[in-house]
Amino acid sequence: TPAAAALLAAGAQFVGKTQTEELAWSLYGTNAHFGTPRNPAAPDRVPGGSSSGSASAVAARLCDFALGSDTGGSVRAPASFCGLFGLRPTHGAISLARCMPLAPSLDTCGFFARDAATLRAVGDVLLPSAQAKASRVMIAQDLFARLPAAARDALMPMAEQLQARLGKATPVDVYDRPTAEPYDAFRIVQLHEAGTLHGPWADSRKPVLHPSIAQRFVAAKKVTDADVARARAARASFAEHLLRLYGEDGLMIAPVLHGPAPRLDSTAAEFETYRDNAMAFLCPAGLAGLPQLVLPAGEVDGAPLGISILGPRGSDRSLLEAALRATA
Repeated sequence: TPAAAALLAAGAQFVGKTQTEELAWSLYGTNAHFGTPRNPAAPDRVPGGSSSGSASAVAARLCDFALGSDTGGSVRAPASFCGLFGLRPTHGAISLARCMPLAPSLDTCGFFARDAATLRAVGDVLLPSAQAKASRVMIAQDLFARLPAAARDALMPMAEQLQARLGKATPVDVYDRPTAEPYDAFRIVQLHEAGTLHGPWADSRKPVLHPSIAQRFVAAKKVTDADVARARAARASFAEHLLRLYGEDGLMIAPVLHGPAPRLDSTAAEFETYRDNAMAFLCPAGLAGLPQLVLPAGEVDGAPLGISILGPRGSDRSLLEAALRATA
């Protein structure tokens, strides 16, 4: 890929390829065919997906950094689950040429590292040079209010440290409408794009798919043109709200997720409930094409939980600098 080629040309050494989930279409990293990569930070919990092997390798110190894809949270969730730094970049900022798409209007190429300096070094190679500046600090009061008490307690010291280093934050609401509306728009757009791309292959080749993935192809066939039109309109409306909120210089402090990684022995229903709760935190950046950078923040029940900073489109380098200032 262009990203891998650019890193190698800049002096990076290739260590190996890592495992992902089926079609990069899950949040947990539990691959039914090739096994689940270990979460070194919480071995009894999932590593997060879909970029599970990349996060596991960085957390296990097998490499200094790793690439991953992020459509609905596939860099951000593993970074939070494994106690790593991770960046989902501005949509389109890093080329996805020669990458297998899932939902092209949401897909991004992100990356993981154990420290902010390494994350920035990778960004220096991959990101466009002309970038917006994120400096007007805000804090997502509605998302912090959604957190269970233990998660809020774990994140607040880092939220305060971010404000001490970056500036006092103005409380704002990310959602100006019920959270179910943007999440439903995200779900329909992703189903439609993934089903259009991969549905014919699944129908003709009849691969052995994990039941949850197979069910998504069934669901994708039920999405109508009217559903897609409504979802795209809802997405555009919510994205417009977020772009106004961020303006040209906004920097948002927000939770990444509502809790630590689910346990490996969680039931299917528990995984589904976790995902439904998680997407309220994850889908805004994807719907609006915003960059979101995850920083390690604390622990809940002995497992990592990250915090994040977001900015307007094109502010990726500014977020990398902010993470470095906040953790130096």
